[in-house]
Amino acid sequence: MRMPMMAGNWKMNCDVSEAEALARGVVEGVGAIEKAVVVLCPPATALDRVQGLIAGSSIKLGAQNLFWKESGAYTGEVSPLMLLSCGCQYVIVGHSERRGRFGVPEDDMTDDLLKVFGDTDASVNRKAKTALAHDLTPIVCVGELLAEREAGLTDAIVRDQVLAAIEGLSVQQVQSLVFAYEPVWAIGTGRTCEAPEANRVIGVIRTAVDGRVGTGVAADVTMLYGGSMKPENVEGLMQQPEVDGGLVGGASLVAESFNKLVRAAEEIRGR
Repeated sequence: MRMPMMAGNWKMNCDVSEAEALARGVVEGVGAIEKAVVVLCPPATALDRVQGLIAGSSIKLGAQNLFWKESGAYTGEVSPLMLLSCGCQYVIVGHSERRGRFGVPEDDMTDDLLKVFGDTDASVNRKAKTALAHDLTPIVCVGELLAEREAGLTDAIVRDQVLAAIEGLSVQQVQSLVFAYEPVWAIGTGRTCEAPEANRVIGVIRTAVDGRVGTGVAADVTMLYGGSMKPENVEGLMQQPEVDGGLVGGASLVAESFNKLVRAAEEIRGR
């Protein structure tokens, strides 16, 4: 049975002292919550420190990315074993920013520079497999650009990304995934996908999963909405039957705001 989930993606924010303060605020606010899953995904430099602060609470630790090798000459990458050593249980895989897909790219982000964000459907699949092989739960991100939505390609883009991500996975592995639908045009732009449309697209994800691995499997898969979820719109989103929670960016950087989202998820969808 799916439990509501709120995962805070802190992105490239918070030095160690700021991460400590933010983690303490979340622990104090929702650290004993029982009817929702709470995951904090700080930058890699703060993983160990945040784990120490959330130890003994109900809060889980997640990472923002991983590489598919356990060790080797891969300068700058973070292996699954490193994440496990920090206490991670979750890892974000294929976030739109890691794919080089931005709602509002910086003016100096040329196509050449965007190559630094190099995830593809193939690498997302490999990272998901690696996470599962090391008992890390992947939060697999899918979603469309504004131009793709305006061209009527939303469903096709999302479906293709989902099918690529689960290629070669067993039914049991797929059931253990978390998916996050993140309309790229709503990330960091202040725009939010209307709740019924978010619900519809997440239904597309469930249909794609069932079509690949068997009817009814997707009913067990947790599905999040990621795209400017905040206290002002969380109620409408969490009332949608397909939306199990949120992958939260900006609102997760303020403990009070994130805690409101967690409490809303528990109150509306908690069992």
